[in-house]
Amino acid sequence: MSVPDGVVTRTGLPQARERLRASGLVIVAVEQEDDDPPSDDPPLSRLLGVEDHAWEWFGRPQEEVRAEYHGDFAACVVPVVHGGRRINHVQVLVGPRHLVIVHRGPADAVDTFIGRLPVDTPADAVTALFLFLQGVLETFRRAVTDSHLEVEDLEEAMFVERRPEQVRLLAQVRRRAAQLHRAFLPYAALAQEILVRRRMTNHGLTDERRALNSLHEHTVQLVLLEIESLRDAARRAAGSYASLIADQQNVVINRLTVVSMIFLPLSFLTGFFGMNFAFLTNRMESEDSFLWLGLGLQLLAVVMAMYYVLYRTHWRQLRVNHARDALDDLDTLDSQP
Repeated sequence: MSVPDGVVTRTGLPQARERLRASGLVIVAVEQEDDDPPSDDPPLSRLLGVEDHAWEWFGRPQEEVRAEYHGDFAACVVPVVHGGRRINHVQVLVGPRHLVIVHRGPADAVDTFIGRLPVDTPADAVTALFLFLQGVLETFRRAVTDSHLEVEDLEEAMFVERRPEQVRLLAQVRRRAAQLHRAFLPYAALAQEILVRRRMTNHGLTDERRALNSLHEHTVQLVLLEIESLRDAARRAAGSYASLIADQQNVVINRLTVVSMIFLPLSFLTGFFGMNFAFLTNRMESEDSFLWLGLGLQLLAVVMAMYYVLYRTHWRQLRVNHARDALDDLDTLDSQP
């Protein structure tokens, strides 16, 4: 695609090579097949007319995040989020008057960049490169925002009704956040190194170039913070789900405790009066004896247990707090003139 006077046209690879020889700013986007090219095919850089051997890696599949400078040319490999889920790697080669973008399969950032070319109309290849890289960062920001909204919806649904499906969705969001972080972290480190080194070594940078560097560096750090925030939100949502499950289990345990308290006296009565020893068989001859021994022993045990529990937990704590308040009042009176 070339952008003379804001006009965008689509061409094939042979025509793209001819356009790269033209004067003025030329932008070419090449979409390659997912299959590996035959080993005897010439490198893509040579097909585009770039004869420097340093760029023979350009266009090769399975290239990791990288950035290199040789002469008047620079090339980089950047991660791009497509469809909010899939992460692809896009290769960019920038020269004095042209920008070449190579990607395998669809890429939202490339389509958006091409669609805005008639509106943005970059003045040179470096400005076009920064515009494209800003679009790459926006794909990560959109993916993070969508995942954030998904986590918030899941958290809201948890408090209404807890379902096992929510655990699977939370696991997917946590995996997606980890993938975004793993894909973006190398680019963030590389961008920080390249942009800082470029400002420090190239003293002839214009104010416009320095502003573009600072803007891109700030956006990179912002996206990295947003990804970290997404990971924290996913962990918090998983912890909230675990807390809700624990609360539900506590309710079940409390109900079981109430039921056991109802049947415990009955179990005691059946167990106590089911023992055949001389005292029970010789002395338990009236209803009064049954009430005094059967119910009286239970009431005595319950009263002693409640006294012990209340004394150890509540009454002693109340006395300690009362004594502390009295000491605080005395200190306040002593401090007054």
